[in-house]
Amino acid sequence: MEVQGKIKVLGETKEYGKNGFRKRELVVTTEEQYPQHILVEFVQDKTDILDKYSVGQQVKIGINLRGREWVSPQGETKYFNSIQGWRIEAVQQNSGGQAPVAPEDQFEPVTDLNEEDEDDLPF
Repeated sequence: MEVQGKIKVLGETKEYGKNGFRKRELVVTTEEQYPQHILVEFVQDKTDILDKYSVGQQVKIGINLRGREWVSPQGETKYFNSIQGWRIEAVQQNSGGQAPVAPEDQFEPVTDLNEEDEDDLPF
């Protein structure tokens, strides 16, 4: 799965426990009719891949959905979900949202136009 948008928040790498579990969070804002702010976690060696990205940058993130079950001391079962990133890449944006147009000098000019030529369309 993938999510694409603009980086809104880029957290610092945090270390947890005696084993040195590392986690870094990133919030990406999607660009759609109703923008969503999606929290994506990067863990262990994947935290380092965020070093070359910055807030405001357009990115596409490869994600995995993770779910886990937790049973409270009272016996109540709860479920938690997280979004874990495993890949990220910068996305180039076109200005104006239109396809790029080739420069004029890449087209051969039309020289045989004659306004008196009859239209050969069947309608």
